[in-house]
Amino acid sequence: MNRRSFLRESSLVTGGLFLCPNSSESMLWAGLTEPCSEIRIETPIHGAILNWRQGEKVSGGLKIKVEGVAPMNRRIMVNGVTALRDHTRFTAEIVLRDRETTITAASDDYTGLNTHSIRVLWDKNSVPRYGFNIDDNIFFLRDIARKRYASLFDCFYLEGLRKLHREYGTKFQLNLYYSDGLEYTDEKEFTLWDFPDRYKGEWRDNSDWLKLAFHAYANKPDRPYQNAAPEKMIADYDLVTEQIIRFAGEETYGIMNNIHWDLNPSAFKPLAEKGVRVLGAYFVKTQKGWDIHLGLDDTRSQYLSTHDMLKDFDSGIVLCKNDLICNSTPLDQIVPTLESLASDPNTAEIMDILTHEQYFWPFYDNYLPDHFQRLERAISWLTEHDYQPVLWNDGFMGVPI
Repeated sequence: MNRRSFLRESSLVTGGLFLCPNSSESMLWAGLTEPCSEIRIETPIHGAILNWRQGEKVSGGLKIKVEGVAPMNRRIMVNGVTALRDHTRFTAEIVLRDRETTITAASDDYTGLNTHSIRVLWDKNSVPRYGFNIDDNIFFLRDIARKRYASLFDCFYLEGLRKLHREYGTKFQLNLYYSDGLEYTDEKEFTLWDFPDRYKGEWRDNSDWLKLAFHAYANKPDRPYQNAAPEKMIADYDLVTEQIIRFAGEETYGIMNNIHWDLNPSAFKPLAEKGVRVLGAYFVKTQKGWDIHLGLDDTRSQYLSTHDMLKDFDSGIVLCKNDLICNSTPLDQIVPTLESLASDPNTAEIMDILTHEQYFWPFYDNYLPDHFQRLERAISWLTEHDYQPVLWNDGFMGVPI
């Protein structure tokens, strides 16, 4: 194929891969080439998940702006569209018509054919929505098992969540430890194996809004999977999954969203093989660098600190930023935090709300008497602003694919 034919065919690309001819130094990231020339697409980023807030709805598609850099005085084509040039900058508007699209910027002159490709995803059916995960769960299961309540909802914790569901339609995923680690107890260790299956019918009856999923083996040690081999986490994952299905049924089993503290990308593919489709994290910058960021490189960590989502095409997992952590956000800061997120088109569409179970319990050292108030303050604001309650693992982040 000559260069002219290549440029013509690049206008038709929606999912293919582009490699630099005769380039033995091409580096692969998630199946696509790193820039193999001086051309570089900067916006959107590889893996970007775009919705109507980041573009313009047109008939059958989403019009977006593609920006990047290239040597001056070169004609740049972006998926068949001639880009506008401003010194070393280039800009082109293209229309996404498929769920996934490969965007290729190409130049053909006396220096040869040069290209750079990225892949993006169009969240075609996107609506404003929120998901609610609660991490570090084990105490409520210990409470129910040892007190042998007639109903799951005789436990104040689950009853409080049910009230929020009945009032606002909120759906919760509770991410579980296998063991209580002998924390806050004078009795023997409690594990999920000790939880009876006699509530299975009640779990099933509420499985449309209440899911259980893996979080970690136990609260301690901190960061158990950050530097561990994936096999360690998968073994613990299987242990928790087996028990959830035993006592609550397949219907109640929710696919993991949040890992305890952090992990590293070597675990992405093994988790994807277990059905994991979404992973959330804080993506916070500290003096020592990025933390609670799934071990991602600086570029993707920075992006996710200011955007809702990013797809890791290598594993197929969607990476999602935890937007609001209720236990660490004072009651009077809940609404201002949500208002700030809603004012930015890059963080307004998806609200990932998170908190931790232990702060509900009076025996916990850092007990928060207003914890349920914080949840309701967040949920009521989201409801008033037309955010739909979803589970992240339903469809694509809670909406039809």
